[in-house]
Amino acid sequence: MAITHLLYLHGFRSSPQSAKARQVAARVHADHPDVTWWCPQLPPSPQAAMNMVLQGISAWPQAAMAVVGSSLGGFYATSVAQAVGCSAVMLNPAVHPARDLAKYIGEQVSWHDPNERFFFEPAFVDQLRALETGPLLHPEKCFAVIAKGDEVLDWREMTARYAGARIKLLEGSDHALTDFDAHIDEVFDFLDLLPGL
Repeated sequence: MAITHLLYLHGFRSSPQSAKARQVAARVHADHPDVTWWCPQLPPSPQAAMNMVLQGISAWPQAAMAVVGSSLGGFYATSVAQAVGCSAVMLNPAVHPARDLAKYIGEQVSWHDPNERFFFEPAFVDQLRALETGPLLHPEKCFAVIAKGDEVLDWREMTARYAGARIKLLEGSDHALTDFDAHIDEVFDFLDLLPGL
């Protein structure tokens, strides 16, 4: 069944203005104009972010939707996929965000708008811990693009987390996947979106 609804979840301190989000959006609009596309600005609270996302997709057809997530968004995408059983693509996904983001408690600045600030609260770490899920329920529906050159996350943790899923392991690259152009075709092949007329 072709995918008719696509959700994109950005990473920590990021936004729908991220390079990868804009690249995916452009491809969807150009080649798959009938696909419902949603890339929300996620609130800093992980619990609020997941509540917003699950509410936003509550009327979507679960068998015909997919989610793409980058970094912390990859962690969220995994939670969504585990909850609804949909296909998911993770781009350098955060595996242990409760551990890794604990050092970011305090005021943070948005990557794409230096004037936008938010406070990362200690409670958010507990919320991340509460969102952790066990082994993948449908590894065959998951595709992870993982860079050994990621300067933020450990590629070994990422590959272990997505054991059984399809994995594209890049020898170099970086956390932002600045070479995403070279991998976007494979991502879209996996997603099997409803083609445009």
